[in-house]
Parts: sequence; structure tokens; C-alpha cells
Amino acid sequence: MIAGFPIRVRMAGGLAFVLLWSVFATEAGAEWDCQPVQEKPVKIEAWMSKRQEPVLQLIREEFAEMGHTRVTLWVYPAENPSKIVAIGRCVPAYIARHVLRKTLEFSGDVQSLVHQGFFSSHWIGIGTSLFDEVSQQPINKEQLDQLLDDSLDTLEFQALYRQFTKQDETVKAFGLSLPNPKLLQKN
Repeated sequence: MIAGFPIRVRMAGGLAFVLLWSVFATEAGAEWDCQPVQEKPVKIEAWMSKRQEPVLQLIREEFAEMGHTRVTLWVYPAENPSKIVAIGRCVPAYIARHVLRKTLEFSGDVQSLVHQGFFSSHWIGIGTSLFDEVSQQPINKEQLDQLLDDSLDTLEFQALYRQFTKQDETVKAFGLSLPNPKLLQKN
């Protein structure tokens, strides 16, 4: 089931109303209304190490090899960007796997995945530090290998990604186990 709702956000200096559409997936999975990548290309944003700055154009071309993508690269201000990847719910499996393989080639590792409710459906973020730890789930090598399996179609890939990024209902904060303030799935 997909549901959207408006949320009020109180900001310093006044009250602002922001319309925020959030996507909730049921435990059994969901049917997504995704535009084809021919109509809405996948945006790939990657933060790369300073040492890779001389070859950013080559890296950009390699990330874009699969077509139907728009690639933006930034030089990460510190030596090594985070090992976090975010893959949108409408990204086809062949593009997602290609980007994961290139991420391993250029960055060496993927340690966490971001829950899909926090970003655009046609977006991939690599080495991003935009998301806090509550928005992420650690991933191990076996899970990453499962995502890289070429026999998975897009629906299977996306279901596996959602399984690996299922949010915890409680989080550790101030020595306590508290309800996850960023939990996006309905209980």
C-alpha cells in the first residue's frame, strides 16, 4: 500500500508548512508505480575520495555506461567517503548492480544501505553522509553478494533491498532503547 500525508514542520523563526510525501511498504511487499527509465532517468550522485579527483571523468563515464542515467560526482572533503549506498525503489536491477560493482571497484566496500523512504525513487547515492544511522542498516558481504546476483529481476532485487533495509523499531539513545523516531513502516 502506498500512502501520502502532509506534515507540519516547526522551524526556528516561525511555523512552516511542508508537504512531505512518504512511502510506506507493507510487509508483504508493494506494487510501485514507477516511470520507466527512458522517461525518468536514474540520478546517480557519488562522493569520491580526493585521490580519485584526477580520474573523475573516467569514473563518471563508467557509472553512466548502462545508459538512462545522469551522473554527478563530488570530491569528498575528507580522505575517504562513507561506505553507504542508497538505491531508489524504481531503479532497475541491472543499473543498481552495475553501480554497486563500480562502487566496489572505486570505493572498495559497501557497509550500509539506506531505507528507500528517505530519498527519491529514481536516485542512487554513493558514499553519501546525508543520512543518519537510524536511516541505515549495516550490510555484510553475503548480503551484498545476494544483491549482485545477476539472476535477480528488478522486483526480486528491490524486494531483497527492502528486506536488508528494514528499519529497527527501537534504537539506542542516551543508554536507553527508544522508539525509532524515523520508522517509516506501518506497524
